[in-house]
Amino acid sequence: MSTSGEHSMSAGRTQPDATSPDPPGSPGPAADLDLAFQRFRDVLAADGYDLRWSVTAQDRVVVEIQAGPEACADCLVPLPVMEAIMSDALAPTPYALDHIVLPAKG
Repeated sequence: MSTSGEHSMSAGRTQPDATSPDPPGSPGPAADLDLAFQRFRDVLAADGYDLRWSVTAQDRVVVEIQAGPEACADCLVPLPVMEAIMSDALAPTPYALDHIVLPAKG
């Protein structure tokens, strides 16, 4: 399975872009990944962050954490911890973590 598309997961809603392979609510890669990231997305949203992801042609997931205007700068865990969390979240899916993009430090 391979797909491309970018999805924004914040405030309990997933918003696929126009190139999303799955219509909202349908089973498929986007639904699998939304479910895999659900708990972590909720934790990030509580601290003012959005989680975006995209799938590469090799079924690898790129995760981007974006800071909102009132994001808690001290609330993000170090990159190695975040990589372990995301890899564990992806374990029940056919996808693997490619890399994580964190917000720039201000």
